[in-house]
Amino acid sequence: MPEAAPSILRFENVTVTFEDVTALDAVSFEAREGESRVILGAAGSGKTILLKTALGLLKPDSGKVYVFGRELTTLREKELFDIRSKIGMLFQESALFDSLTIEENVAYPLVNQRSIHCPEKDVHPRVVEALEFVELGGTLEKFPSELSGGMRRRAAIARAVVTSPRLTLYDSPTAGLDPITAHTIMALLVKARDVAKTTTLVVTYRYQDGNVMANFRYNSEQERIEPARNGARREARTTFMVLREGRLIFEGDQDQLESSKDPYISKFVKQRE
Repeated sequence: MPEAAPSILRFENVTVTFEDVTALDAVSFEAREGESRVILGAAGSGKTILLKTALGLLKPDSGKVYVFGRELTTLREKELFDIRSKIGMLFQESALFDSLTIEENVAYPLVNQRSIHCPEKDVHPRVVEALEFVELGGTLEKFPSELSGGMRRRAAIARAVVTSPRLTLYDSPTAGLDPITAHTIMALLVKARDVAKTTTLVVTYRYQDGNVMANFRYNSEQERIEPARNGARREARTTFMVLREGRLIFEGDQDQLESSKDPYISKFVKQRE
């Protein structure tokens, strides 16, 4: 990936605290256009807090967060809504609305985020396209309770990408899924990233998730993911980050991660299947 790629998300010494507990401790990093970042760490290490801070849902106690070149802490709430409309978010456990159909769930950001400016006549076609993208074209009239866990996760991915966001955040996309379904979900994340050249952050506890992001690319001609050649790996770089007790203790590529002697970092690397 060219060094001159635009900055999409930047943290500058960001600290977030809750009462006396430090959730993020002087975290700094920068994600550029088209880059993937895989965020590893134990429970309570600050992974989800980092995503919520990137969305502007949490305000740092100190430090600065820039999204698309704009500093979040200086924006009014309406401006924050506009920024969020350009970010796709997959929450833990999918977070679909139980009382809405799958079509209504996926359409929700198009209908309710005014800054997207999606004409009413375009909502249904875009929802259909997003659901077909995740291979759920026949589920529009179903409710979340009628789908399996993996299908609900795919529907949530459709909702996250239906707005064609420049930045997509995934919080534990494979949690609670069997290995085959988890691989299917990660293949969809690779597809979503490569089709739109989206900057992608994935929070996970599964090292194999990061391995898929780093080493596979979507072949649009064959309509499948396949192992990436060296040139393709460089073109869409995947950076690994490891959080421990709110601090960013590692940032680098997969080779650097696997060669780390830190026992905390090695604990995640050894979880490969």
